[in-house]
Amino acid sequence: MSSNPVAETVASLMPRAKEELTELVAFKSVADFDQFPRSESEGAANWVADALRAEGFEDVALLDTPDGTQSVYGHLPGPEGSKTVLLYAHYDVQPPLDEAGWQTPPFELTERDGRWYGRGAADCKGGLIMHLLALRALKANGGVPVGVKVIAEGSEEQGTGGLERYAEEHPELLDADAIVIGDSGNFRVGVPTVTTVLRGMTLVRVEVDTLEGNLHSGQFGGAAPDALGALIRVLDSLRAEDGSTTIDGLTGTARWDGLQYDEEQFRKDAKVLDGVGLIGSGTVADRIWARPAVTVLGIDCPPVVGATPSVQAGARALVSLRVPPGVDAAEATKLLEAHLVARTPWGARVSTEQIGQGQPFRADTTSPAYAAMAEAMGVAYDGAEMQYAGQGGSIPLCNTLGSLYPRAEILLIGLSEPEAQIHAVNESVSPEELERLAVAEALFLTKYAAG
Repeated sequence: MSSNPVAETVASLMPRAKEELTELVAFKSVADFDQFPRSESEGAANWVADALRAEGFEDVALLDTPDGTQSVYGHLPGPEGSKTVLLYAHYDVQPPLDEAGWQTPPFELTERDGRWYGRGAADCKGGLIMHLLALRALKANGGVPVGVKVIAEGSEEQGTGGLERYAEEHPELLDADAIVIGDSGNFRVGVPTVTTVLRGMTLVRVEVDTLEGNLHSGQFGGAAPDALGALIRVLDSLRAEDGSTTIDGLTGTARWDGLQYDEEQFRKDAKVLDGVGLIGSGTVADRIWARPAVTVLGIDCPPVVGATPSVQAGARALVSLRVPPGVDAAEATKLLEAHLVARTPWGARVSTEQIGQGQPFRADTTSPAYAAMAEAMGVAYDGAEMQYAGQGGSIPLCNTLGSLYPRAEILLIGLSEPEAQIHAVNESVSPEELERLAVAEALFLTKYAAG
């Protein structure tokens, strides 16, 4: 990284950043209180609030959002007449999944092979540390040239929409000239990237019932309708032979024009087993950034161990649909539910329930904030040119902020590059990326203030 005072300050702050990320990762802040104690999320929220107070933020508050979780807010006033920038991250995390699959404990930040491992290290507790580093570097070099609002969400991974609804009820709270969402990531390590497109999502639970109770599969099997068999048939109808998503009435032929994703590289990033093909058609970028994608997230049925020779009376599944820009998520939900009902065989009783939803997002890359970020990233990454990429994941808050504050410029950056393995076991963050992106964010705030 080219030498400048901001970069030197951030470099000197990295040991402290590691200590703080260690403290933050230690909170088991999964916002599913059936699985993890509410006190863990509350502890993380208080940690963030204390950190903001220590940096001189005013009006620091734990906001009780309608989904029963807390978001942390703070405001650092800027010089007279300066612009306001909102910095976003979330402190809640995905469950650790198979703890035995982790090489080191998921809630202990552990350094290995030049990376820091732990649940939330990249997604998105590292994003909070990135914001703090950028602000501290500016304070050490003449002060923060803009007003800054920070919002740290407490339930982003659950998709329950608490912060979106809170923001709609308090529209003045998060109003800003520019919004930096610190929850995406570089296309790969060392390639400075802004994410300009996000797919939206919908979650639907489908339940199939055929009998009043389970039956002996020898006595009744072959004529008695099997609910699990019916569910498997309807789930299979969501894909074409090549694995493309096929939901009645939903088109899936859009193309991605920007940065392309090499197929072999994608196979490596996704850790696809030898001999197993990718699914879908078109380029990889078309498939993961521009088109709908259905995934069966879970099925409720008897486990293999302990199963009895029975015809199942009922079964259910949780189905996720990622929705590309240009498609309304509510409309996509209706099409998915109608498809599930229409394709359920044998006259089986079927019911659907929507569990969560978020709209897709497309940024305006012609805005001044993008020019400032491109310049800042060029410095932080030694002259490398900023790339525009999509992200297949969803950040529903982006659309809420976009509709509440249509004049605000929204940028997505972050630490979730492919090696980070977010949402999987052995999630990690690259400390070099944390350092460079903190420098980029600090320089962005300076350039944006002067623009």
